[in-house]
Amino acid sequence: QVIVRARNLRSAANFIPPKSFRARRVYFSNEENGLLHVPKGQAPNPQAQMFSDPNMAMDMMKKNLSMIIPQTLTFAWVNFFFSGFVAAKIPFPLTQRFRSMLQNGIDLSTVDVSYVSSRSWYFLNLFGLRGLFSLILGEENATDDTQRMMQMSGFGFDPTKNLGAEKDSLDIIQHDWALPKFEQRAENVLRNLVR
Repeated sequence: QVIVRARNLRSAANFIPPKSFRARRVYFSNEENGLLHVPKGQAPNPQAQMFSDPNMAMDMMKKNLSMIIPQTLTFAWVNFFFSGFVAAKIPFPLTQRFRSMLQNGIDLSTVDVSYVSSRSWYFLNLFGLRGLFSLILGEENATDDTQRMMQMSGFGFDPTKNLGAEKDSLDIIQHDWALPKFEQRAENVLRNLVR
């Protein structure tokens, strides 16, 4: 969010007075306590350290493989034998927007939305039982995909580089306040209209 705010300041810099722009630039890029200042010798990204260890990466791949194969076989079994069947009925009314999510594989618009197809029921159980799996199998189990996805999304993202690059961009920007130019343009337009 700090990077986004600094980018917004750079893009709209000419629409604020010079004194306000300088104050904001100091707030972001001050060498002592600026938001974009990266201290020297800061530790590298912990996700990158985790993925640099081949044993951790191999363990993660084994866990993924141990869950992908059974889930794929289960989905193929459900899809082959129960495609187009209604598996359950939800005990509360739903709007039509839920039809595509709950009735995957059933192409009838006359079926009530609260009926769930077998394929959708499989996915609802797969993602809905994650909390139960974490209670039974423990916090660090192979079915907990959320933590793994969060770790993978952080891989390759180095906040020190992004903060440093944004600080450099903010430092070199030339501020040229646009308001006096707008006044001159408006004055020129009015003079042309009067003539």
